[in-house]
Amino acid sequence: MTTYVIIAIVVLIIIFVKMAVVITPQSETKIIERLGKYYATLKPGINVIIPFIDTAKTIVTMSNRRYVYSNSIDLREQVYDFDKQNVITKDNIQMQINALLYFQIIDPFKAVYEINNLPNAIEKLTQTTLRNIIGEMELDQTLTSRDTINTKLRSVLDDATNKWGIKVNRVELQDIIPPTSVLQAMEKQMQAERNKRATILTSEGEKQAAILQSEGEKTSTINRAEAAKQQAILFAEGEAQARIRKAEAEAIAINKITEAVGQSTNPANYLLAQKYIAMMEELAQGDKTKTVYLPYEATNLMGSIGGIKDLFKSE
Repeated sequence: MTTYVIIAIVVLIIIFVKMAVVITPQSETKIIERLGKYYATLKPGINVIIPFIDTAKTIVTMSNRRYVYSNSIDLREQVYDFDKQNVITKDNIQMQINALLYFQIIDPFKAVYEINNLPNAIEKLTQTTLRNIIGEMELDQTLTSRDTINTKLRSVLDDATNKWGIKVNRVELQDIIPPTSVLQAMEKQMQAERNKRATILTSEGEKQAAILQSEGEKTSTINRAEAAKQQAILFAEGEAQARIRKAEAEAIAINKITEAVGQSTNPANYLLAQKYIAMMEELAQGDKTKTVYLPYEATNLMGSIGGIKDLFKSE
């Protein structure tokens, strides 16, 4: 009988020690109440309490979007993934938004005693704050101002949850889902904008092509004009040079004739005689009616012919 009593006492002592010694993991804590009154906040490691007199306070936490009761408080940063919320913009467009909330319990005492259901309070506060912020913005601004919404929402939540011992580190909007009709209208608008940009780019391309083509034609016309100008100049210079050469040759011929016939005979009469004889030969070779036109001043022509006669006599 004594043996059973000893065994029972040993078992009770083991149970008592196990209940008295509380091991708290790192980054966690527990709120201990002694006879229903706050007694202590346990630190990580080994802690000793009085069984049946000291008890850990049970709090509500959230896990996988479900409320869970626990006597441990996680001091690490936590994330709440809220369900999609219906919100209305300033221009009366109803949409759905869901958000991620990153927060951390800084003061476990306030998190336990200043609020009854902390996850539910944070969720409801996030919903109402998000609706207020979106209600001040129009649809287009809402879709393009996520950073602004995140900043405003985090600031409001951080101020409101400060009394609960909570620090809101950041808020992220996951999805912003407008109604189907709005999405279709936005898609049509985007398609119209794309078509507009394509038309503008096409017209700009055609404009640039026309400009480049006209500039090319202008340059080509200028080049052709310059080429024709240079050709005309070169042709004129060549003709002038040819006339000069011809005149120089005739001058040399006249000098030679003068040397041959002597200074007493006019060389011009000699040249005129040669051309006259050549002309008469051409008239004689023709097969048509022989018609000879004499100039109005025939006396001068006869005088020249007489000079030719004298020239041949002298020869």
